[in-house]
Amino acid sequence: MGCFGEVKSMNYSIYGQWLGLASIILLIALGIVGLASHVVFSIVGWVIAFVLVLVEIPLCLKFCPTSPRFDGFIAFFENHYFRASMYLAFAVVMFLSNLLSGATPLIAAGVCLLLAAISYAAGAVTGQAFASSSVLGGTGVDNVV
Repeated sequence: MGCFGEVKSMNYSIYGQWLGLASIILLIALGIVGLASHVVFSIVGWVIAFVLVLVEIPLCLKFCPTSPRFDGFIAFFENHYFRASMYLAFAVVMFLSNLLSGATPLIAAGVCLLLAAISYAAGAVTGQAFASSSVLGGTGVDNVV
């Protein structure tokens, strides 16, 4: 199933994953843009982007040899509730960057992180099974029962 099939699937975890990918791009790009004036929050944004790459793109973990302990740790992230709370916490950090440093371009990343948190929370509330995009190396929605 390709991108369009995943969008039509109405699986909120797929929407959250794609919004997470957009957040990664925004955090990196806007961190570069705001580096001169907001050094601390730009670096925090890059750290958040790195964490999200490990969590959201399963293909990255397939390239690296991992231990069973690390695999168990990553499996902990395959939960709607945990991802919703993680994205909400990251969004709050980006919104705090606006309150503490004035208007920053990182507000766009904060909004995208908040939308991803809402998507994962909607998946948790509706009781949908967790799925990850097959385009990014995940199981896809075909394998979700």
